Amino acid sequence: MIDRQTIDRILDAANIVDVVSDFVTLRRAGANLKGLCPFHDDRTPSFMVSPSKNICKCFACGKGGTPVHFIMEHEQLTYPEALRYLAKKYNIEVKEREQTDEEKAEQSERESLFIVNEWANEWFQQQMNDTVDGRAVGLAYFRQRGFRDDIIRKFQLGYCPDKYDAQWQTAKAEGFNEEYVLKTGLCIRNEAGKTYDRFRARVIFPIHSISGKVVGFGGRVLDSRTKGVSVKYQNSPESIIYSKKRELYGLYEAKQAIVKNEVCYLVEGYTDVMAMHQMGVENVVASSGTALTNEQIRAIHRFTENIVVIYDGDAAGIKASQRGIDLLLAEGMSVKLLLLPDGDDPDSFARKHTATDYQQYLQEHQVDFIRFKTDLLLNEAQGDPIKLSRLVNNIVDSVAVVPDEITRTFYIKETSQMLGVEERIITSAVARVRKRQREERQKEREREARTQQQTASQPAQDTDQQPQSQGDTALTPEEEAIIAGIAQGDDGRGEQRPTTETAGININGARRDSEKTILQTEALLMQMIVRHGEKLMGEFEDNEGQLLKVCVAEFINLALEQDDLTLHDERHRQILAEALEHVGEDGFRCNRYFENHPDLRIAELATSLAHEPETLSKIHEKSIPVKPEEERLMELVPHIIADYKLAVIDHEVHTLMQQLCSPEVLASKGESAKLLQRYQELKQVQGELGRVRGDRVMM
Repeated sequence: MIDRQTIDRILDAANIVDVVSDFVTLRRAGANLKGLCPFHDDRTPSFMVSPSKNICKCFACGKGGTPVHFIMEHEQLTYPEALRYLAKKYNIEVKEREQTDEEKAEQSERESLFIVNEWANEWFQQQMNDTVDGRAVGLAYFRQRGFRDDIIRKFQLGYCPDKYDAQWQTAKAEGFNEEYVLKTGLCIRNEAGKTYDRFRARVIFPIHSISGKVVGFGGRVLDSRTKGVSVKYQNSPESIIYSKKRELYGLYEAKQAIVKNEVCYLVEGYTDVMAMHQMGVENVVASSGTALTNEQIRAIHRFTENIVVIYDGDAAGIKASQRGIDLLLAEGMSVKLLLLPDGDDPDSFARKHTATDYQQYLQEHQVDFIRFKTDLLLNEAQGDPIKLSRLVNNIVDSVAVVPDEITRTFYIKETSQMLGVEERIITSAVARVRKRQREERQKEREREARTQQQTASQPAQDTDQQPQSQGDTALTPEEEAIIAGIAQGDDGRGEQRPTTETAGININGARRDSEKTILQTEALLMQMIVRHGEKLMGEFEDNEGQLLKVCVAEFINLALEQDDLTLHDERHRQILAEALEHVGEDGFRCNRYFENHPDLRIAELATSLAHEPETLSKIHEKSIPVKPEEERLMELVPHIIADYKLAVIDHEVHTLMQQLCSPEVLASKGESAKLLQRYQELKQVQGELGRVRGDRVMM
């Protein structure tokens, strides 16, 4: 691992103008420089470089960042690889941190397995191209499938001869460690102690990591031997360098094309990827016949958020496409789907069409996931009300996992129009699903908090105040009419009983607004951490009267812990956790650390927060004098914390208002009294926090 001091030297030396100029022609534009963006087809210069901030950004496609992240994006390198690239550019000696004996042993084993796999890859190719049997059997197979020789070479295809232990004997003869040959899975030792080749009599597809190293192999039984064989393909076993759930076949060959075209095609098999390359479509990867995993989705998300899923036009392919949709949506991907004609896969379809026709079909037959699901499931429902209801619920479940609210709203509108169902009903159904998910997450957080809490003052009856289950608070469209009435004037006591004619979306809208406010105020807290996290807030007394020096990150964390609050955005939680981990280190600066973070999501967020011109929104400008931000930390940070707590309370107030309008609650005086008591408590806290932040809160 690269030690912290070496990383700091690299970051100090890396000049954004020097780095970008190696790839982009820059011209002066005032205090900055500009040029054509290297990340998309830019015809007018939209790529800006700021020497003073040492960052770059394209104002068309949004790509950019620090020198490290520019190199990561442009050269498709990992964070450590980009650091080493810059170290070489600036002649900086890279000092690796001293590893433990266990780390050294694991690193040695990893490198040894890679070496064995590289040898095996060359051996498989040599067996296919330079032996009589290899050419007659292996090479002939690929040519019969219609693959050109340049595609065969591009994907480094090979062949393992039909001999019991030919590879094993060759590996031993060339001096490879038997233990490592077995750990790669190239050879297998049975209970009798005999060792044989795993891939014998199969054509070979090497599987590369994103950086181009061979991590494993896939072997296919030849067509003449597939009769009666249930599993045509066999993969390398799991090892410290290969995990099937992480790897995507073809990603190494596709990554630059994915970035250039801003979309990735996802298919099932090795030959599907090869066939599409032969048709001129290089931005394609395969899940290798396995169910799509979150790890694979995140690997794609490094290069694009747009994905087109292509599956076979048979029943199995259709079901497989449905299983992966929700996973992709939950990761924030923009999903389209494409079904090929019945009986075809991308490989067989390619053999029937020219490259131009093939590419045209891909462009013209993509549909978004809602239209895909609707068309597919409507055919199954065929007027059956129960099946139609299941169709709506199926789509609602998919829409509910979409993390972005604007995208979610668009999908709701499209679903409403396509199915002829009122938009408010779809909105209500999606809200119920998301509410259930939030309550489950909240209960889990509360269980963890109770486990960690050591104070004996925790009242036992607190467990009675857990959030209601989904069954208790689920809202029907009729119930939403009552809620709308409260939002239009009810004081929360159920004294006004509006009719359905007064229905609206006041409370739902207010709850959405409060959710937005929570995230916006969280972002302000993160801005304070990114800019000033390691800076001293002041000295405070602990429970024993001792004075403790508290920095900004620690102050924010203490304020959140005081009320058992958990940040909503996963990136915000990560920033806070890592800031707390490092703020005590000598020379640590939050802005540098997070702007150069290995996770591009964190780095892009931190860069944006660090360089925004204003920290506070307009509502703060009147209450806080204009001074340098660093001199106002004792005013700014508590003010933002109070805003955040108010937003959280406001959200809970609107949730209570919904619960109070439930017929079940109105029918139960005890339940109504308990909720009203909590409502009054929250209003009181609102007033106290309002005084802290200098606003007047109406009681």
